[in-house]
Amino acid sequence: MLTILGFAMIATFLVLIMTKKMSPIAALVLIPALFCVAVGDGARLGDYVIEGVGNLAPTAAMLMFAIVYFGVMIDVGLFDPIVRGILKFCQADPMRIVVGTAVLAAIVSLDGDGSTTFMITVSAMYPLYKRLKMSLVVMTGVAATANGVMNTLPWGGPTARAATALKLDASEIFVPMIPALAMGLLAVFVLAYVLGIRERKRLGMLTLDEALAREPEPEPEAVSVGVGGAGATGGEDRLRKGAAASAGGTGTGTDPGADAGADAADGDGDGEEEFQGLDPNRSTLRPKLYWFNAGLTAALLTAMIMELMPIPVLFLLGAALALTVNFPHMPDQRARIAAHADNVLNVSGMVFAAAVFTGVLTGTGMVEHMADWVVGAVPEAMGPHMAIVTGLLSLPLTYFMSNDGFYFGVLPVLAEAGAAHGVSPLEIARASLAGQALHMSSPLVPAVYVLVGMAKVEFGDHTRFTVKWAVLTSLVVLAAGILFGIM
Repeated sequence: MLTILGFAMIATFLVLIMTKKMSPIAALVLIPALFCVAVGDGARLGDYVIEGVGNLAPTAAMLMFAIVYFGVMIDVGLFDPIVRGILKFCQADPMRIVVGTAVLAAIVSLDGDGSTTFMITVSAMYPLYKRLKMSLVVMTGVAATANGVMNTLPWGGPTARAATALKLDASEIFVPMIPALAMGLLAVFVLAYVLGIRERKRLGMLTLDEALAREPEPEPEAVSVGVGGAGATGGEDRLRKGAAASAGGTGTGTDPGADAGADAADGDGDGEEEFQGLDPNRSTLRPKLYWFNAGLTAALLTAMIMELMPIPVLFLLGAALALTVNFPHMPDQRARIAAHADNVLNVSGMVFAAAVFTGVLTGTGMVEHMADWVVGAVPEAMGPHMAIVTGLLSLPLTYFMSNDGFYFGVLPVLAEAGAAHGVSPLEIARASLAGQALHMSSPLVPAVYVLVGMAKVEFGDHTRFTVKWAVLTSLVVLAAGILFGIM
């Protein structure tokens, strides 16, 4: 009975948010509350919620201060050189913009934090998508899928959880998986290219002048895109400057890349690309403190990898230090905090709402019964192929469950079943990583709400668009692992 109700609760939640009948926050709170009453545990709902909030409170704290920290780093210009390089490649070509989104998301994902990846990627790329009237779900889908593949880094979470659950060395799991993960990342780049070509066909071949002729939709004034409100307007101001500089251009209009590169040069002839997503003249820039901020960020990421302190504590200290050094005056500090308050509130609110969902799912025993049913449904004949079975099960299970629930609750059971048929726990652990491309778009992943919130995309729209491509990418990783003999 609990198994059926568990699947019914998840299905009800997904249907309601994908059909936009309820907001994600409302659905995350009300649906599990109703199902908790349905299983006869309504009297313990408060206990389940408090336990869920307690489990996710460190995550919420980490996200709150991570948003402030990396928001400040974006404000002061730490990531501008990376962004300029990506945008210089993108120019005004929709195909290049989508591919650039995938490349930028993959590079920034090296820090192992999804929220950071999405904040930087959206802040850089959002103005281009809006100005060219490109599909924003293409941006969120490509960014989430690229980050999902890169999330398998040892410091990203899943690999460490698999190693802990099965008492293995993380490097023994991850290093042999590199070829398969590389194929998954290649699949993301191919997907970005295909989606970019589709956007190019829909919008046509564009030069900067043509792009500027397309008026973007008005922005909601109260919503920040993660750079203190400068992201969209600064990008458009920069576009106008580029257009003014291109008045004497001689492009033919047949090659948007070439025309944009030639026509957007500065008046002094240095040829620098002007199609920028971050305003290079924003008042928050701190060029004299660039190396301090770079060193602080490197030290923060190193401390995270070495686990010198809990991650929420590291980000709390980092945010306080970054604000104090870059903005020593109190009014400036308050302005920076206020600039990112929308994102902080939206994300932390979503995390605590998700705590209700996970608290009820775990507290009532639904997760345990669902996992037992799934494992029990595996035919005996599939025993020698438990690595492949684990890889396939990782897709739906890591989507409908938290990584903690899957890796600490289900994976040991799958490993035991595999060991009975001579399958190595290492193969099971590696196969369990295949579903991470899909996992990053799960409604139980807090970082995805940073992505859709900053991109102003409905979560249901993101889900409908992304799931099929994320599943395909995960299957590529699994197939590559089998082909290379990794699992």
